[in-house]
Amino acid sequence: MAFRKKAQLLLPYQPDIVVVPECECPEKLVFGAGTPLPQDLLWYGQNPHKGLGVFSYSNFRFRLLEAHDPEIRTILPITVSGGDLDFTLFAVWANHPQAKQLQYSGQMWQALQAYDQLIQPERSILIGDFNSNTIWDRKNRAYNHSNIVARLGEKGIHSAYHVHFDQIQGQEKQPTFYLYRQLNKPYHLDYCFASQDFTQKLNGVDVGLHEQWATYSDHVPLLVEY
Repeated sequence: MAFRKKAQLLLPYQPDIVVVPECECPEKLVFGAGTPLPQDLLWYGQNPHKGLGVFSYSNFRFRLLEAHDPEIRTILPITVSGGDLDFTLFAVWANHPQAKQLQYSGQMWQALQAYDQLIQPERSILIGDFNSNTIWDRKNRAYNHSNIVARLGEKGIHSAYHVHFDQIQGQEKQPTFYLYRQLNKPYHLDYCFASQDFTQKLNGVDVGLHEQWATYSDHVPLLVEY
């Protein structure tokens, strides 16, 4: 929350695109003096204090696709243009919705079904807070995290973190989330899944450190460079 107070912490990394779950709506995004403004932004949500924001600090421009299913809410299919090539970005915040809807990995599983034709083996990126991990898989549940990974893998789409560090799902050495911001409650919940045309050009992946970010959030940034 309160991205307006945290943008200056991320911008020294010179990001092209920033995906921010639990982000306030544009009307509330009053950045501090000296903080560069995004060149484009897209926001979606029902709570003006907690939606999903996508920010461009480059030539990239965003357009929410008409195929977006509002029942899936904050998993947004977006056309990104203005760079060397256009691609489809799925900005992800799998959250805890009303009781009648699936939670967390269930939302991502729904999105994989709904957007199957949009998720292509080329020019596809799915990035954000998935709120899931293989460690929470339940036997015989279709929308296990491992099934999501496998479904994406069938299209040649893989997690940049796991490719870069050669790690196994569920055995991540670098957490992206600390429950109640406590160092002894770490989890890996944030991912950037990308098609092979991106992962083959992967230049680096970095995960923020608890001691640098705990004051500001229970998540740390996941930084991916292609």
